[in-house]
Amino acid sequence: MSLAFFSIALEASTHTPLLSFLLPHPIHPPAISAFPPFLRRDMSEVGSKLFERKQASYKNLDGRFEIHTEKYQGQQYSHIYFTRLHHMRNLLYSLVPKWKPNLPVKTVLGLEEGKECIIVGTIYKHMKLKPSILDEYAKERSKVPLVKPHNFMHPDDHLILEDESGRVALTGSFLDPSAFVTGIVVALHGKETSKGDFLVQDMLEAGIPPQTELPLSSREDKYVVFVSGLSIGSSEFNPLQFQLLIDHITGHLGDENEQSIASQVVRLVVAGNSVQISQGLLSGHTIAPRDQSASVEPIKELDILLNQLAAAMPVDIMPGLDDPANYSLPQQPLNRCLFPGAFAYNTFLSCTNPHQFELDGVLFLGTSGQNIDDLFKYSEAKNRLEFLERTMRWRHLVPTAPNTVGCYPFTDRDPFLVESCPHVYFVGNQEKYETAFMQGPEKQLVRLICIPKFCQTGIAVAAPPVIVFSSACTDWQVWVSTGAGISQLEAIFGFSYGDLLLVFWCLDFL
Repeated sequence: MSLAFFSIALEASTHTPLLSFLLPHPIHPPAISAFPPFLRRDMSEVGSKLFERKQASYKNLDGRFEIHTEKYQGQQYSHIYFTRLHHMRNLLYSLVPKWKPNLPVKTVLGLEEGKECIIVGTIYKHMKLKPSILDEYAKERSKVPLVKPHNFMHPDDHLILEDESGRVALTGSFLDPSAFVTGIVVALHGKETSKGDFLVQDMLEAGIPPQTELPLSSREDKYVVFVSGLSIGSSEFNPLQFQLLIDHITGHLGDENEQSIASQVVRLVVAGNSVQISQGLLSGHTIAPRDQSASVEPIKELDILLNQLAAAMPVDIMPGLDDPANYSLPQQPLNRCLFPGAFAYNTFLSCTNPHQFELDGVLFLGTSGQNIDDLFKYSEAKNRLEFLERTMRWRHLVPTAPNTVGCYPFTDRDPFLVESCPHVYFVGNQEKYETAFMQGPEKQLVRLICIPKFCQTGIAVAAPPVIVFSSACTDWQVWVSTGAGISQLEAIFGFSYGDLLLVFWCLDFL
């Protein structure tokens, strides 16, 4: 099966969308004479062919992230740490015999000086620059400068491992503190030193979880489009830019080839930060009537735009950090009263953050970006994709919750544990578009996607299962159309729209 990947970049254009094409009820395109001369030669070959939007079986798997009957009754966060440790320890115990078959497994309290053993516990990272509410009242805070803006790493940071029996400081050069965060459960091979520390000689992570095989029964080409960081209501939001995206994926732009591609979009996922409301309006103080309208205008505008999309295709919307939803993870679905227009369609679905779903047997899992943004603050990596890889190897979406990421104090479960490996793992509201494959030891294959903020980049991302658009398109080739005459993109895809910029990345998936 051949799958591919592409992203769409849109810039503001003064041209009016030309093709009339709205699914699931297609309508005939206008007469060829209605089009500019430079498009008539292509349109004369199009005729009146109609396209039906393709369908995909959808299964929402957000049940474990939903909070229904649970009520906060003063419970502490220790419960979620105990649950995480218990689950991950049982998993690691099953892996230890193949990893270190001749070494005993002990607790922290059972360590003996100089004797090699295996211990399993939760990593705690002691950070000198970690923000604390108490520091706001300490005069000494101003004497400790930050090493980097929005990053709290310091050379004196060190790691500690703890279980129910106690905690022990980790020493040695095997573990680099900059690559770890608080909340990870690992197995360590080493021995206790005369100082009472644990000298680490080797480490075992849980690893990528098992993955179901991709279905091979259907080779039909389909797309799932992801967009995040619309930030409607901010100075960066360009309504014409997003309207171009809507027109493109609903089929109002393009010739027969483009309409055919648009008809293969089976779902759109909006991955958080859809609106931006001034913090002054959310302070809890009484606001003037004119400010009240300013606080709801971004949501009204979002509903109008989502209304257009839901009329043409299934749409999932996830809450983000800036959206009118609960702050703590897992964020619950945005209230239906916010979208009276979009919720009139049964194709519109308000989802949780994180969000997990299945399309035609392909498993998708993703967040609106809070988990990866927090890892960036308290650890280091060469890029954001490496953070995604680590969360898969640790089998935990948000390892820093509840330490530095707010989360609900669950007592009997940890919903962020990754028990089944997704085929597509996406994260929204990142600085730039990035993608890569991650392969596991049992032939697991995960497509990692960093979705950039649309208001800053104008990029939406379409994920597999899709197919390469043209036989001329090879791995990582790029075509750009700026509207100046007939470009290579126009020659391949048959259209050109002035300032509309389309960039496609094509990559074989399997």
